[in-house]
Amino acid sequence: MRNQFNQQLQQLHIALSEMGGMCQQAISLVTKALLTGEHSLLQTAFSVDEGIDQKERDIEALCMKLLLQQQPVARDLRNISAALKMISDMERIGDQATDIGELARFIPPTAVSSAIHISEMARATVRMVTEAVDSFIHQDLVLARKVMADDDEVDALFLRVKGELQEEIVSRSPNSESSLDVMMVAKYLERIGDHATNIAEWVEYSITGVHPKDEKQER
Repeated sequence: MRNQFNQQLQQLHIALSEMGGMCQQAISLVTKALLTGEHSLLQTAFSVDEGIDQKERDIEALCMKLLLQQQPVARDLRNISAALKMISDMERIGDQATDIGELARFIPPTAVSSAIHISEMARATVRMVTEAVDSFIHQDLVLARKVMADDDEVDALFLRVKGELQEEIVSRSPNSESSLDVMMVAKYLERIGDHATNIAEWVEYSITGVHPKDEKQER
């Protein structure tokens, strides 16, 4: 019975890793389309998001199978519960990548004056998603906490982009008409960072039995 449970748990880890990889791909595709104007990449990104949605349903079904058939307790139960929370955040990451893609259709690459910071934000969020999922698969508390700390970097980049775009709007630069759209792109990337942080927090819960937000409230 335990061998069967371990095999299904391994299937869960593989599926989560695949879903995380799809999230990374979606973020990278829409960001490249935004920065280069290669809008042909967007349809691929939207297809990836559909795959993310399907993967969420598949993982949810696997988790329910584990809960009903194996009746796990203690840490095993926390792992499955955390996985169910994590896939919800990953599904939202896919949605927000799609939102960026929709905006990219209308933003000329020349208007993305904060391109270097947008690129940095995208790379940081991809790294956070990767490390958050890896921390769950390897039950690595140190890596999960690193992801939580890295969210400060994404927040700082968002504030930098926001300040630069506000200056463009005030100065009525030629790109100011697109500034609000670029601001929304930065905001979606900032939210992706928040979702990666949520994933890492559920990893900490799966390992320690205590969610970081609950721990803060007790202090």
